[in-house]
Amino acid sequence: MSIKTITAEQAAQMQKDGAVIVDIRSLDDYTRKHIANAICLPLKTGGINENTLPKNKTIIFTCLSGLTTSNRAAQIQECASSCENIYLLDGGTNAWEQAGLPIEKATTGCSLDIMRQVQIAAGSLILLGALLGWLVSPYFFLICAFVGAGLLFAGITGFCGMVHLLNKMPWNKIS
Repeated sequence: MSIKTITAEQAAQMQKDGAVIVDIRSLDDYTRKHIANAICLPLKTGGINENTLPKNKTIIFTCLSGLTTSNRAAQIQECASSCENIYLLDGGTNAWEQAGLPIEKATTGCSLDIMRQVQIAAGSLILLGALLGWLVSPYFFLICAFVGAGLLFAGITGFCGMVHLLNKMPWNKIS
């Protein structure tokens, strides 16, 4: 049985009727922007299981864009196997916000999610290394190699050192 996908408007009506919206993103991403009254149960840290999900409720799973929930639908279905009615929010929190439905946002901290910050930092370092390697010294190409190795390591292991470094930056502190 596959999980049904619903629109933001359908999810809002279901929420009014007692459905629970579960955001599967990290607590940091959830804190930056989330659907009002949604609960945060990060999928990556094993937050979703039979003990953490509300009993006898319709549950709607969401992420920022809907991509993670649709890509992980099988994993979500396995974690929520004891739930009768589970849905995925098509377009995620972004679709909810575009529909003009209530969103809660952090009042401080950077509005860019951490992965976009990693992409900006890695892309900037690679571009800088390439330009300096071409204009100044070929040794600067090592910057490109170092960043590429870091991205490869992050992809293979799931550990990204740049994420941990960026999380310590003052603009990413959320009160």
